[in-house]
Amino acid sequence: MSSSVKALEPAFQGAGQRLGTEIWRIENFQPVPLPKSDYGKFFSGDSYIVLQTSPGKGGAYLYDIHFWLGKDTSQDEAGASAIKTIELDAILGGRAVQHRELQGHESDKFLSYFKPCIIPMEGGVASGFKTPEEDKFETRLYVCKGKRAVRLKQVPFSRSSLNHDDVFILDTEEKIYQFNGANSNIQERAKALEVIQFLKDKYHEGTCNVAIVDDGKLQAEGDSGEFWVLFGGFAPLGKKIPSEDDILPERTAPTLYSIVDSQVKSVDAELSKSLFENKKCYILDCGAEVFVWVGRVTKVDERKAAIKAAEEFVASQNRPKSTRITRLIQGYETREFKSNFDSWPSGTVPSGAEEGRGKVAALLKQQGGVVKAANKAAQVIEEVPPLLEGGGKLEAWHVSGGAKTAVPKEDLGKFFSGDCYIVLYTYHSHEKKEDHYLCYWIGKDSVEEDQTMAAKLANTMCNSLKNRPVLGCVFQGKEPPQFIAIFQPMVLLKGGMSAGYKNYIADKGLNDETYTPECVALIQISTTSVHNNKAVQVDAVASSLNSYDCFLLQSGSSMFSWQGNQSTFEHQQLVAKVAEFLKPGGALKHTKEGTESSSFWFALGGKQSYTSKKVTPESARDPHLFAIPVNKGKFEVEEIYNFSQDDLLSEDVLILDTHAEVFVWVGQSTEPKEKQTASEVGQKYIEMAATLDGLPLKVPLYKVTEGNEPSFFTTYFSWDPAKASAHGNSFQKKVMQLFGTGHATEERSNGSNQGGGATQRASALAALNSAFSSSPTPKPINTTPRSPATRGSQRAAAVAALSQVLSAEKASPDASPVRSGRGSSFEPKSPASARARSHAAYNGGDSTESPAAKDSPREPVVETVVESGLDQEQDDNGSESGLSTFPYDQLKAKSDNPVTGIDFRRREAYLSDDEFRTVFSMEKEAFNKLPKWKQDMLKKKYDLF
Repeated sequence: MSSSVKALEPAFQGAGQRLGTEIWRIENFQPVPLPKSDYGKFFSGDSYIVLQTSPGKGGAYLYDIHFWLGKDTSQDEAGASAIKTIELDAILGGRAVQHRELQGHESDKFLSYFKPCIIPMEGGVASGFKTPEEDKFETRLYVCKGKRAVRLKQVPFSRSSLNHDDVFILDTEEKIYQFNGANSNIQERAKALEVIQFLKDKYHEGTCNVAIVDDGKLQAEGDSGEFWVLFGGFAPLGKKIPSEDDILPERTAPTLYSIVDSQVKSVDAELSKSLFENKKCYILDCGAEVFVWVGRVTKVDERKAAIKAAEEFVASQNRPKSTRITRLIQGYETREFKSNFDSWPSGTVPSGAEEGRGKVAALLKQQGGVVKAANKAAQVIEEVPPLLEGGGKLEAWHVSGGAKTAVPKEDLGKFFSGDCYIVLYTYHSHEKKEDHYLCYWIGKDSVEEDQTMAAKLANTMCNSLKNRPVLGCVFQGKEPPQFIAIFQPMVLLKGGMSAGYKNYIADKGLNDETYTPECVALIQISTTSVHNNKAVQVDAVASSLNSYDCFLLQSGSSMFSWQGNQSTFEHQQLVAKVAEFLKPGGALKHTKEGTESSSFWFALGGKQSYTSKKVTPESARDPHLFAIPVNKGKFEVEEIYNFSQDDLLSEDVLILDTHAEVFVWVGQSTEPKEKQTASEVGQKYIEMAATLDGLPLKVPLYKVTEGNEPSFFTTYFSWDPAKASAHGNSFQKKVMQLFGTGHATEERSNGSNQGGGATQRASALAALNSAFSSSPTPKPINTTPRSPATRGSQRAAAVAALSQVLSAEKASPDASPVRSGRGSSFEPKSPASARARSHAAYNGGDSTESPAAKDSPREPVVETVVESGLDQEQDDNGSESGLSTFPYDQLKAKSDNPVTGIDFRRREAYLSDDEFRTVFSMEKEAFNKLPKWKQDMLKKKYDLF
């Protein structure tokens, strides 16, 4: 690393000394710091270096360096960014993970630094490129892809850019439109709304209007008409034409190559960590991603050559542009890299990185740079997740012989190592609702039969409570803070009471060491905080003592309190509390270390030496959130970087790993099978993380359902209770969060509107909408306005087309019902002619229809629309007339026999007057005069929302 240190780049002075993101743009082949106001804005003609500094173990820093290459950047600039990336890594101690990022194919990790998205811009600082005039607003059309990490790509502002499969954002000066392709993903629709909010705040000062246009939905409102007018009017959309950017590389079985003298050679051996030598560089080819592994004692020139060899390797195989190249140093391998191995034995982090950092620190000091003090020896501050609210109801059951028996109140807090227990804590959270914390505890000496039964009985209890409780599996010795804190105190005792345990020790010929009030027992009290007031029975010998702790010694009727010289007053208080818990009213003899009586040592079998070493708590680690992709075969996870509450999408099952605990979060809209197997998924993850990351196999595992998240889960997010209380799929929730309940939309039950929907009817309706628009010509296109006579002809033709479509639907015996946003419709099997008629109607009325049809009046169509539920007349009081009525039980959102073909946003409108009065205790007239928010609250209360 010495060569890099000598040639220290001035622009990198002080880099990596603070958490967060730092960016440099390559200008004249040199890195230039980018102003923070321009973060997230990337020009296609430029290359950038992005450094992300994040916290690691024990206060150390972790580094990720990304070099971003615009699609129009020059080869020289791209090469300069790669070289400068390696120099920056050397300055940081040679331990950064390096990523090559190509425009349009950025990694999820890179995109996570710039939520909700990066903004692709044309131009750049290099010669031949013109920097856009950003102060002059330009209408732009974007395609928005990605369920969490959003990839925003500008496409030509043309109707031919639209398709049924993607989500599009049209950003105009006065309004932002979101167009949801009929086959688009619900989660992509939800993320697109976040992008719209971002564009609204950044370029419109938060004041422009937002409209959602659904492909194939039957909506005659002005937003849909305005949208299509901007594209020159409605016309059927063509099929999506795949481009090079849509080609995704396939993941393949990993293949290892060594790099020798810049030549790539295959390694013919079974993949194992032992193959890697610290003096060499290797390529691990996984198809979709290529890793460059660098030994810790390799030279900077060798590292540069390895990156170049990897790029040439990818190019030689004609891989798609989206193939990623990631370079990592020995000892700092990523989870993605290690997941390609059956196991990755943990080892010590090499010291070479710290030595390199020390050399650079000295040089920075000479040049006036600021160096962060060494922090690996920083004091570890124990972070405790929020505990459950106190004052709740505590119940526990002992599991034995396939059944559970209630634990007496006076014994709540006693746990035997040979047994299993079920614990239920019912409490009221700050939201004044009843919450449940349900766990089953597994003793370290318990038999498998009891463990299986405890899990089964706990699941049954959870189901009986409608899956509202947090369901956890807790192992002895790994009890989490919120579990321990509900007991005052908690004492772990030897032996067991279950029939299975008794039979086991009898079969093995073992002595029964089960604790009794008369036996000799030594109980250790090592911590006293409310979240860890746990006492543990240890071997009753003098060598078990420790000067930093207090102990309770029970010998028949005698009880001794032993106080270590380094123990605290709080320790001593807890000893007395435990003694009273185990033997109420018993006498307690206090003994300080060094003043023990002979009877004390006799009870322990004689005086022996013991330790005076304090147990150091394990340092805290950053939490990680993972999604579980739908793959066959090997169990895999995908990390969600820089996660937030918005990443908890209702259609998913996610894993939150805090290293101290593992949570399986289950969304409301997940499939029933996924909900049932959630705990199994969590266990698979633990087994995988144990081999790759050293996660303890007996870490507490929780299942958390959406809407019932406890405080010790939400603490890892910037939690907004309003988001958590919303109902519906991801898109519906996001609409309500950003724009209010008035914008709520109806989605098909399968999660998306498959196919084109009722396309012949939608086409006719859109044509009618465009024909009656006050602005018949698209704003961005300078064309001569049509004359009033021409517009009248278009209107008549559009009306005729819609009338014929609706009449044909009504008469067709082969029609099948199709759900729409409002009302119900029927789709004939051959809609092509209807689409052609509606398209011809918009283009001036030239079609094969009869003159009578072309001159058809408007009124019959309105009557048909009323019958279909597309529009409703209202009387003077605002109540609707002409609507069919249905029973309340069928109109409820959670009905077992739901009615179809209605406007689900106005369920209450389909109640009869009498039943409306019974349900709401008021007349329809009074209800309609209430504010919208109050109506929504009442509808939620009676399950009509």
